[in-house]
Amino acid sequence: MNPGTIAEAVALARAVAEKAPATGVEVGVAPPAIALASVADALRESRVSVYAQNVHWEDQGAYTGQLSVKMLAGLAVGTLIGHSEVRRYLGDDDERVARKLVQTLRAGMRPVLCVGESEDVYDAGATEDLLAAQIAVPMRALKADDPTLAHFGRLVVAYEPIWAIGTGRPATPEHASAAAATIRLAIREETGRAAGDVPVLYGGSVTAAGCGGFATADGLDGALVGGASLDADQFAAIVRAFA
Repeated sequence: MNPGTIAEAVALARAVAEKAPATGVEVGVAPPAIALASVADALRESRVSVYAQNVHWEDQGAYTGQLSVKMLAGLAVGTLIGHSEVRRYLGDDDERVARKLVQTLRAGMRPVLCVGESEDVYDAGATEDLLAAQIAVPMRALKADDPTLAHFGRLVVAYEPIWAIGTGRPATPEHASAAAATIRLAIREETGRAAGDVPVLYGGSVTAAGCGGFATADGLDGALVGGASLDADQFAAIVRAFA
């Protein structure tokens, strides 16, 4: 629920579009739902894409307060799915995340599938098992819905260790790189497709000062930026690191 008003969201989006590099990287913003239309209009002639923060698993129905893929048409090119806060506060489990993924891909949109472990899982050394499970369920649903995997090429995965989000304690680039390898292995095992071309982003206390190691880490293609994205200068610096 940042940065605040619709006007503030539009101003931030315009500042990001102005400061982001013109080539070498894809840039997207995911404003609050109430600001989607205004931000989409403000960025229509820019290189910055607009994403939703969440989507429902049905096309329409009695789901008060929710957004369907139909509602996002023309406003967003894609959406986050399974963000840790949505899992934690809104009850998304792997099955629900899988249904959202299928809906998004059916609609021709780009899903950013978020996966990541809690601190307890991390401390127990069970990160690989948890990531494999979080990938397996949506990949099986995708394959069941689309046996030819015609939409597979639009998939993006974001690794966001929950213990690193907003804590100022980012994962090490080495840990994030190992997590990316686990994610791609799980995708390949479930779909039979080579997953080397699936972009994997890192998210978890990403800052301009600390993003350099992630930008050069093996297997990482970009960042899912949280609090630092509310400062256009800092966000632009992170984007340049990955360009």
